[in-house]
Amino acid sequence: MWYFRALGKRKLFEFILLVVFTIFFMGPLLNLLLLAFTGKWQYPAVLPQSWSLDWWRFVLSKDEVVKSIGLSFLIATVVTALSIVLCIPAAYAFARIRFPLSRMFLFSFLLTHAFPKMGLYVSIGVLFYKLGLMNTFAGVVLIHIVNTLMFMTWIPSAAFRSVHQAQEESARDAGASPFRVFRSITLPMAMPGITVASIFTFLNSLDEAQGTFLVGIPDFRTMPIVMYSIVADYPSTAGAVFSIILTLPTAVLLIAAQRFVTADVMSSGFQMK
Repeated sequence: MWYFRALGKRKLFEFILLVVFTIFFMGPLLNLLLLAFTGKWQYPAVLPQSWSLDWWRFVLSKDEVVKSIGLSFLIATVVTALSIVLCIPAAYAFARIRFPLSRMFLFSFLLTHAFPKMGLYVSIGVLFYKLGLMNTFAGVVLIHIVNTLMFMTWIPSAAFRSVHQAQEESARDAGASPFRVFRSITLPMAMPGITVASIFTFLNSLDEAQGTFLVGIPDFRTMPIVMYSIVADYPSTAGAVFSIILTLPTAVLLIAAQRFVTADVMSSGFQMK
C-alpha cells in the first residue's frame, strides 16, 4: 500500500487507467494466442487443459489457405508499389503547388474512409462490370488502391510540407537541378512519412475483404475472405490460428519500422494546411 500512497492520487488514477487499457487491449490477444494452441479448453477452466498443434497442421495443410497467403502478399505488394508511383507525385504537388480547390481535392481522399465502404464499392463494382474488370487481378488491385489513397496522399504530403523550402532553394542556388534537389534533399527528408504510408498501405491491402469479395470472388480469395469461411465452417480454434497468421505480418512490419512510426509523423499526416 505504501507504493500506491507514494504515487499520489493523480499517478494512481493514471496507473489504474493503464491497467484497464492493458487488460482490454491485451486480453483478447492473449485469449486468441491461447486458443490457437489449445487441445481442450472447457469452462470454467482459466487455462486450457491440454495443448495441441493439430489445428495449425489442419489450417496450413489446406491448399486454399496457402494460396490465399501468397495471393494476399502479391496483391499487397503490387498495390503498395502502384500507390507509391501514383500518389507520391500527387502528394508532392499538394505540398508544393498552390492551385484552385487544392484543399478540396486533398480532402476528397478522406471520403473513402469517412462513409461506409460498401456503398462506394457497389458503385465501383457497377463500373467494373461495364469495363470487364470483375473477377480479374486488375480489378482487385484497383479496388485496393481506392482504399489506400488516403494513406499514400495525406501522410507523404505532410512529410513533404515539413521539408523547409530554404534548404531546397540553397541547393538550387548552388547549381543543383530540380530533380537532384528532390532526390538528394526533399525525398530523403520526407522518407519517414513515405515509409509509414507505405506500411499502412501494405497492411490495409492485406486486411481488405469487402472490396475483394465484391470484385474478386470466386477466383481471388485472399486471407481475410478465407478466414471468414474458416470461422464459419470450423471450430473457433481454427479461426484463432488463421487470425494469428493474418495478424503476424502486421506485428512484424510495425516492429521493424517502429523508428519511423512516431507520434509526430502520424499527427502531421492528418493535418490540412
